Amino acid sequence: MKRIGMSEPDLVEAAASYAYVTLWISFSAGVILFNKWLLAYKGFPFPIALTMFHMGFCTILASMAINVFRWVDPLDTINRNVYMKKIVPIGALYAASLWFCNSAYVYLSVSFIQMLKALMPVIVYNIGIAAKLESFDATKLANMAVISLGVAVASYGELNFNLTGVIMQLMGLVAEALRLVLVQILLTSKGLKLNPITSIYYISPCSFVFLILPFVFVELGPMLQTMKLHGISVDPALMLTNGFVAFGLNIAVFLLIGKTSALTLNIAGVLKDWLLIGLSSWIFEAPVTPLNLEGYTIAFVAVCYYNHSKLRSLKTATRKESTHDVERGGTVEKNSAMENENEYHPLPQDKSQAERGLR
Repeated sequence: MKRIGMSEPDLVEAAASYAYVTLWISFSAGVILFNKWLLAYKGFPFPIALTMFHMGFCTILASMAINVFRWVDPLDTINRNVYMKKIVPIGALYAASLWFCNSAYVYLSVSFIQMLKALMPVIVYNIGIAAKLESFDATKLANMAVISLGVAVASYGELNFNLTGVIMQLMGLVAEALRLVLVQILLTSKGLKLNPITSIYYISPCSFVFLILPFVFVELGPMLQTMKLHGISVDPALMLTNGFVAFGLNIAVFLLIGKTSALTLNIAGVLKDWLLIGLSSWIFEAPVTPLNLEGYTIAFVAVCYYNHSKLRSLKTATRKESTHDVERGGTVEKNSAMENENEYHPLPQDKSQAERGLR
């Protein structure tokens, strides 16, 4: 009698995928809620200092993962020249992105920040057009307009709207979008692929260095004054726990990217966003108005459509390339010279949405 249902290997693979998704959502939401609690409620309103701590702590752990435990191998192709020309600019933008986005948590609720993050595809698309990585498309433009409209409605309905926080968050999104474009130009297009562990290993040290100057001029004085008058009551063990959670997120990302599909990643990102809106509203008692939800729902549907269109375009392009490759393979013996002139090059993957979701 024929068995109906999934085989044991399929069940194990499905269970592993659900476990990786759950792990990533837990760590990703945990880092955001943990940072919000430290910055806004625990008496440590110093986002640059917190970001520097994350960069330094994760650099140490990534160095141990690569040089001591040998979990992953460093890239032999990254020398001093490559590092200065390709890694350092990305590290500068990464530092700016984390600085501004963490600063927004001092002024805005987590739920509203998640709604503002829906603007990320709009910013990436416009920068892509400016950098000639994207072509103008009326349908995409209309899609971006709907996303922007939804975020505008959500912003209008925000009870605790703070212009400084909104500016900080938008600056962080612009820096992150520029970073993603630079990753595509400087790394992906040149065949340099960094996983989350090697990304920390190479990028975090220079991000730490770039944060020193703003820390000295923006936060060092207020931090010393706070320590003199009231002291800083944050337990070192609490900071270490926060650092381990931040590094754990990168481990979860490493496992998720390697074991699941882009579609699973996008769905997980959607679940995480809605989970954060509900959890943050409950934990921090931050009100979410009906207008907030209506506006975010508009943006959410438009972002889902955008993600679906990108995945469908990528699959179509990959299928065409594969078909073309097979057809050329059938004629290789007849015309090898033509085969050499039209050598197959894999389609570069669009990682902007995946990397945005992993933030």
